Amino acid sequence: MGSAFGQRLRELRRQAGLSQRRLAKEVGVDFSYVSKLENDRLPAPSAETVIRLAEAIGASTEELLAVAKKIPGAVGDEVVGEPAAQRFLRMASTMKLSGPEWEAMVGKLESLREKEPSGGDEP
Repeated sequence: MGSAFGQRLRELRRQAGLSQRRLAKEVGVDFSYVSKLENDRLPAPSAETVIRLAEAIGASTEELLAVAKKIPGAVGDEVVGEPAAQRFLRMASTMKLSGPEWEAMVGKLESLREKEPSGGDEP
């Protein structure tokens, strides 16, 4: 039984109609690296590599990052530098939000910015 990441990467690559060699070339890695990922011989790569893989196969970066259990560096930097963001994520983790609940939170965040008065400089 392979890892969730390796299995999903293989499924998405095949759906995209790409060979391991073609995907490796587009991402800038050796084809044997893609094979090892898909066959669970290596752990999921860095978030930046996961993003490049997702873009090359036309997949959702969020989905592939979630399966890899990775957070992009820029997101991590924002969270580390903001105590309220850490508190928010800790609370959400404690609550064990479901997928639909996370989506509802995303909607609330989007509407938060929509409600701000326009004009003036943004923080």
